[in-house]
Amino acid sequence: MFEQLSERLEKAFDRLRGRGLLREADVDQALREVRIARLEADVALPVVKNFIAAVREKAVGEAVLKSVKPGQQVIKIVHDELVRLLGGEEGARSLDLGGTPPAVVMMVGLQGSGKTTTTAKIARLLARKENRRVLMASLDTRRPAAQEQLAVLGRDAGVETLPIVPGQDPEAITRRALETARFKGFDVLLLDTAGRLHVDEALMGELKAVAAIADPRETLLVVDAMTGQDAVEIARHFGDALPLTGVVLTRMDGDARGGAALSMRAVTGRPILFLGTGEKLDQLERFDPERVAGRILGMGDIVALVEKAAEAVKADEAERMARKLQKGQFDLEDLRTQLRQMQKMGGLKGLLALLPGVKGMAKGLGKAGMDDRLLKRQEAIINAMTPAERRDPRILNASRKRRIAAGSGTSVQEVNRLLKQYRQMAGMFKRMRKMGAIPSPEAMGELADSGNLAGGPPPLGPGAGLPGLPGAGTGGTPGEIRGQTARLLGRKGR
Repeated sequence: MFEQLSERLEKAFDRLRGRGLLREADVDQALREVRIARLEADVALPVVKNFIAAVREKAVGEAVLKSVKPGQQVIKIVHDELVRLLGGEEGARSLDLGGTPPAVVMMVGLQGSGKTTTTAKIARLLARKENRRVLMASLDTRRPAAQEQLAVLGRDAGVETLPIVPGQDPEAITRRALETARFKGFDVLLLDTAGRLHVDEALMGELKAVAAIADPRETLLVVDAMTGQDAVEIARHFGDALPLTGVVLTRMDGDARGGAALSMRAVTGRPILFLGTGEKLDQLERFDPERVAGRILGMGDIVALVEKAAEAVKADEAERMARKLQKGQFDLEDLRTQLRQMQKMGGLKGLLALLPGVKGMAKGLGKAGMDDRLLKRQEAIINAMTPAERRDPRILNASRKRRIAAGSGTSVQEVNRLLKQYRQMAGMFKRMRKMGAIPSPEAMGELADSGNLAGGPPPLGPGAGLPGLPGAGTGGTPGEIRGQTARLLGRKGR
């Protein structure tokens, strides 16, 4: 997401970073580039004008133009204005689920916006991350199999859904859902309402009737980010008819421009609460203006990276890995586990997009043949080995390598490359063990469970732990390893 906007802004700011002294003309040139970039990203024109005016007022001041690093100062001003535009501190709020349970969350939006899938995603997040008892109910009696779709998603998410009673209208389903949620002690009731292909009086009348019965604490509008400024107009129409409390933008993974996200808060006054980043039920992110602004300006998003790691690795798996590493053991089974975890976390490109300072490296991956397909090819190589070969790679002679290459559809050179990377990683973990940089299994389990760390010892140094990247497994100096590990574990370096 935001790829197109990020690239244009990066080019604009590159000219400022190298300047020792900035003139007002330099700032104007950079802001002209920013304005064009935002308009091309389909940001609403009034939003662009107000943004540029606010940045220019602060950027051409004497304190900036004559500061030690004026280029960096301007970038910081743009970052701060982006955060303000996206909602500031208020924009990072969570769902309001207080009061007498069940807290009712009403999902509204046009047909095809991803409303039903988003309902299941939010239910899964509340159940798993906040330990809430959640009930979902589909009020969509018009779209064929809409209620059955929510029931299937509920089973996949591990969340209960209201039993389907044929012939009931949305108002009757709402009353039954409220009674069931109160009787069975649910904390949250999610109502997936019907949509239309366009905003009309019949749709709004039905939604108002449901809202009068349910008295929702949150009314969330689900809109497709791919529709750009149409999404903003849809939000405006719904906001005029209903007391919306927040917005969920779906299909952000397919929107390289990001104009809807940048315009939504400013135009509608409603905060964006979640971003849908894919079709899978775990591909939902809480919206945080600070983190989104960082992504747009190529600063990465370490918090999102840690959250993805926590999703990919369970506590018992982290403990098992730590026990093996403390004994100096690391085999190809363990490497295969790490490859699978990386794929769950979004692959090489997805991970690099969240790391600060390496956004440009993602483009070079494809050209160098090191895109996400590499992870699958490397896993295929390990899968083609026997259990004995995975446990002890030293037995892999030339004939075995030829057999593995043929069985995995790769070449002997690729098998050798994987084995070299494996030896580098094994060597890094041995050095960490000697320095006492590997935490105890209990600590690893607690950290993975709490979401502070996951997946065994973290990748350290340039490309370490990322098979196929230049410098994989180098790990840096012993002091760097200790310091980075300590920081990721939340301790002081030794």
